[in-house]
Amino acid sequence: MSSSRCVLVIDDEDHIREVAELSLEAVGGWRVLTASCGRDGVAVAASERPDAILLDVMMPELDGPATVGRLQADARTRDIPVVLLTAKVQPADRQRFAQLGVAAVLAKPFDPMALSGQVSEALGWSA
Repeated sequence: MSSSRCVLVIDDEDHIREVAELSLEAVGGWRVLTASCGRDGVAVAASERPDAILLDVMMPELDGPATVGRLQADARTRDIPVVLLTAKVQPADRQRFAQLGVAAVLAKPFDPMALSGQVSEALGWSA
């Protein structure tokens, strides 16, 4: 069942996107879509309707919280769970992110071998 999952990774850093994509495909067995900015990510999410979105917090132009706002404002994407990826994991940051209505917050740098498991656990997907 897990092989039918599709996850969208939105991150402005090429190497993070590539590592996440390889990790989620190889370890999780998922189909992975990618976008290099919030604006593109919102468009991909609306057209492809992934099962979940892995979203970087710190991005130029449209950052993670602003991207979450756009996703939640669109009927096509508001029900897609979002997992934030961030290097900011202080309690105040976590509290602010939790108020966005995201499914989870994962720390960067992440362990590529553990990423799909962390996402599955955060979203309540059986492994």
